Amino acid sequence: MEIRPVLEGFAEKSRWRNALEGSGQKNRTKMWKSIKRQFGLIEGRHDCSGCELKPHSSLQAVPNPRVIFQKTFVRTSSRRDSGFTLIELLVVVAIIAILAGMLLPALSNAKQQAQGIQCMSNMKQMALGWRMYAQDNREYVVLASQGPTSKDPLNQFAWTQQPEDFSDNAYNYDPSVDITVGPLYPYINSPLVYRCPADTSTIAHSTNGTIVQLPRVRSVSMNFFFGGFAGYTADTPVEGNGAPWGTDYPLYFKTTDLTPNQSRGPSDTFVFLDERQDCVNWGNYMTDMAGDSPSNPAIYEFYQDMPGMYHDRAAGFAFADGHALIQRWLDYRTTPPLVPVNRARDAVNGPAANGLYVPRDVDVRWLQLHTTLAVPNLPYVRE
Repeated sequence: MEIRPVLEGFAEKSRWRNALEGSGQKNRTKMWKSIKRQFGLIEGRHDCSGCELKPHSSLQAVPNPRVIFQKTFVRTSSRRDSGFTLIELLVVVAIIAILAGMLLPALSNAKQQAQGIQCMSNMKQMALGWRMYAQDNREYVVLASQGPTSKDPLNQFAWTQQPEDFSDNAYNYDPSVDITVGPLYPYINSPLVYRCPADTSTIAHSTNGTIVQLPRVRSVSMNFFFGGFAGYTADTPVEGNGAPWGTDYPLYFKTTDLTPNQSRGPSDTFVFLDERQDCVNWGNYMTDMAGDSPSNPAIYEFYQDMPGMYHDRAAGFAFADGHALIQRWLDYRTTPPLVPVNRARDAVNGPAANGLYVPRDVDVRWLQLHTTLAVPNLPYVRE
C-alpha cells in the first residue's frame, strides 16, 4: 500500500513528531486519537474523496500512522546519528590544521621569550658576581683574558683561562677544567650561568669508540677593555698585528676607573654579553672600535668576535652597574646565518674570522657606545 497519499494528507508532520516525542505515554495516546480523528480513521470513518486508495470500511485497511511516522522520521534520525560523513571529517581536520598553523609560531615565540628571560637572569647573576668579586678585592676586577704567554703572573686573575673551540678537548665540555676553578666562580656557583639556554653548539666527544654530542661550557664573553690580554691593550699582536686603533682606548682594572673622562660610565659599559656560538674563542669580546674616533661609519666592521643572536636576533648583556638587558639587533648584517665550523681548526670561526666590513651598521655603533671611550694620548700603565 502506498504511504505517500497518506503522508500528503498529514499537516505539519514535524510539529506532530516533536509533540509526540516530547510528551508522556498518556499524552501520546491522546495525540494518536487526535490524529486518527483528524483523518477520519475512527470506527472505519475515512473520507476517501480525493484519496487514491481504494474505498475501505475498517481501520485494518488504513496504514497505521505510528508506522508512517517511524518510517518517515525515525529512520532519518538514526541515519543522521550514525556518525560523521567524510566531508564533515575533512572539514574538522582542516580546521585543526589551520589552528595548529596559527598556534605553533606563537608557541615558538613563547619559547624564545622564556629563554630570553632565563638568559637575562643569567646575565644579572654574572653582573652581581663580578661586582662582589671587585668589592672583596679593593675594587679590582677579574681580567677578560689571559696574557700572550702562559707564564704571565696576571693570568691567574683572568675570569677564564682557556679559549673555546670545537675540538674534543675537556675544557670545551667539562666545566671543572676551567669554569669552576676560575676566580669568578665562587661568586656565581653555577656552570649553567656561563651558557645561554638557547645555545645549541656541541662537541663531538669520543668515548669507548662511540661519538656523543656534549654541550659546550660557555657562550658568555667579557668586555675586552676590562683588563685586556692580562694588561695588554688591543694593539698587542696576540693574534695578527693587533688593532691599529688600540692605543687610543684605555683598559679598566678597577670599578673606580669607570669615570666620565675615560669611560661611558657604569650604566653604559657592558661587562658580559652572549657571543655567537660559531665564533666564541677567548674569554674576551673585543668590540672593533674602528670608525669611532674620529667618526667614520664607512669603516665599521666586526673582527673575529660577533654578538649573539639567540633570542630572535638579540643578545643578552650585563652592565657594570649591575643591570642586564636583551638587545635586539636592527641591521641584518649583524646576524648572518651560522656557518659550519671546522672542528679540526683553532678557535677562530664564524663569519668575521677574517674580518667582516659592515659600513654604517647601527648595531656596531651601539656596541661602540657601550664598550669604551677613546682617550687619545692617555698615559698607559700596566697594572
